[in-house]
Amino acid sequence: MKMKVNFPGLLIERHRSGVIRYRVRVEGNKAKRISIPVGPDHPDFGSYYWSARGGEKWQPTEKPQPVRRSLDWLSRGYLEHLERLVTADLASPITLRQRRSILTRMCAHVDEENGRYGECDMDAPTSAWVRIRDAWAATPAEADNLMKAVRAMYTWAMERQEIDHNPAAGISKLHRSRGGAIPWTASDLKKFREAHPKGTMAHLWLTIHMFTACRIGDAIWLGRENEVVRDGITRLEWQPRKKGSAPVSIPLLPPLLAATRAMQVQGRSYLLTDHGKPFASAESLRNRVRKWCTTAGIEDRSSHGIRKAVAELLAEAGCTQHQIMAIMAHTQAQTSEIYTKGAQRRILSDDAMRALSALDW
Repeated sequence: MKMKVNFPGLLIERHRSGVIRYRVRVEGNKAKRISIPVGPDHPDFGSYYWSARGGEKWQPTEKPQPVRRSLDWLSRGYLEHLERLVTADLASPITLRQRRSILTRMCAHVDEENGRYGECDMDAPTSAWVRIRDAWAATPAEADNLMKAVRAMYTWAMERQEIDHNPAAGISKLHRSRGGAIPWTASDLKKFREAHPKGTMAHLWLTIHMFTACRIGDAIWLGRENEVVRDGITRLEWQPRKKGSAPVSIPLLPPLLAATRAMQVQGRSYLLTDHGKPFASAESLRNRVRKWCTTAGIEDRSSHGIRKAVAELLAEAGCTQHQIMAIMAHTQAQTSEIYTKGAQRRILSDDAMRALSALDW
């Protein structure tokens, strides 16, 4: 879900753990900054933000408790549980932010009888969830994300014996994948490099993805702190932020080393904004990538498309599933098999045709 942030004085800082923190510069006194506990997607953000701009910390009044066993009540309990998991570093703050946003919208949804969903009993029938899914059909990916969040919320409630079934289980998805990100072609790479030569941040971005195959969520914080020397070889080592990913350790190849050292402005991370600061989020970098691609005359391309292209190139070069897994941070062989299966079939067919051509015909 995209989130536009345009609040003067708002500082969005990413800790090395991945946790995002928010601070606000006091208007008229840039040296003074006040921390606020919530981001722009939180319903209380405005109160925290404007109070901080005025130099004060806002103290929320106690909110009225929702009716027990209502969807408001269930959603609040589940989100408080997620907050505790994030504090204990057992869940992603990104997941919490997304679930809070989508469940807040769910509770505010008004049905055809002008009834607010949050006020409904949590033991709502499956048909009620089908109706709200269909009401969000114009944005099918969001509708499916809503159902995913609702199923997780009810699973949490079932574990605590608040309900004995999951009314959102089994509801089919609306979104149909069109094959995911489009892999970059050799022509795409050439156009991009011609438009963005060495020494530009765009060139560095492309080089990082080509020679690390990292996800964009990791590209925003990778930097010199991740460089280590082992047995005389400089390597990049990091633990991807995506849950369940394996640690990555790969050689820092010459093209990437040269691209990182070609930048006049150096910072904590390789990739920096025009102001010399690390990108605040993966989404902010995605927005910049779209502009870079438009400048290069290529459309519908993304960082994940580079990741797919690298995986396919590795497979075409004869790399095994486990070699690709080590680079892509996969922990399941079937994930890498997506890229190796087609390449292996082409290699086998080439061998078979060579054998056929050797027949005495």
